[in-house]
Amino acid sequence: MTTARNRAIDRIRRDRTLDAKTKLLDRPEASEDVIDETSIPDERLELIFTCCHPALGTEAQVALTLRTLGGLGTEEIAAAFLVPEPTMAKRLVRAKHKIKAAGIPFRVPPDHLLPDRLVAALAVVYLIFNEGYGGRGELASEAIRLGRALADLMPDEPEVQALLALMLINDARREARFEDGALVLLADQDRSRWNRDQLAAGRRALERALALGGRGPYVLQAAIADLHTEDPQDWAQLAALYGELARLTASPVVALNHAVAVAESGDVAGALERIDRIDLDRYSYLHSARAELLRRLDRFGEARGAYEQALALVRSEPERRFLERRLGEIAGEGR
Repeated sequence: MTTARNRAIDRIRRDRTLDAKTKLLDRPEASEDVIDETSIPDERLELIFTCCHPALGTEAQVALTLRTLGGLGTEEIAAAFLVPEPTMAKRLVRAKHKIKAAGIPFRVPPDHLLPDRLVAALAVVYLIFNEGYGGRGELASEAIRLGRALADLMPDEPEVQALLALMLINDARREARFEDGALVLLADQDRSRWNRDQLAAGRRALERALALGGRGPYVLQAAIADLHTEDPQDWAQLAALYGELARLTASPVVALNHAVAVAESGDVAGALERIDRIDLDRYSYLHSARAELLRRLDRFGEARGAYEQALALVRSEPERRFLERRLGEIAGEGR
């Protein structure tokens, strides 16, 4: 994969050089110093836009780009899309076959076509960040770097600014999210370990997104992330924003987050009913959230079973340790 990526970058560089020299031949009086070779300032970002070809469905664009450039394996991509690994493997093969059959060219799209590929490009960057957010800090840093490059490339796109804000605000808590190899929940984090400069930069990006009239899903998620940093947290407002995001995206994961916000607002039983209607059986966070609500309702036996289901699905070692600790605590509570 590294070899293929490097060859792709070399090809882009050769194409740039050829284009520049062709322009010089057409305009001998021009200097190489004044020729704008490309509007995309980052080679990895160029490759992402190249792979996100609209002839493929958005999900196929994202999955294939993550596999080719994002450094993620098929298992990790399948987990991101909440599907079994064999299913994702088949989708990747179909996408590759379609590229070959359709003769889709491997080249950087011209500027006027970039917006057509933006949704997939944003999704790629966000999923790389999410993979890093679970503990692989180098991936989170790479996603933020790509987010900054996107913001430089498209400064007036509110969703680009919002994605950068979302990543900066969440990543600002990185040092406080883990302790002794285990995950630390937001309510238990040492806020003095948060990166205040990064939080401020994230909030500036969010303010710009709002000033640009942004009302899309990344703007809502960034606003939610910002609200989560307040103390105390306004759970009623968070529940309202999650509800709007769920309506906008129809995402079962967002519906789960909405249910958790409803529980934190005080309606634990109602939140549990919401969770029981969500079809995310392969998602560890659904089972851990359900276990926590069952625990609050003193239904310890059911909570133990839900924690065990979450443990069977979790991939991150810090999250595994957190769940094992929770399971140990509930064993004592249920006696």
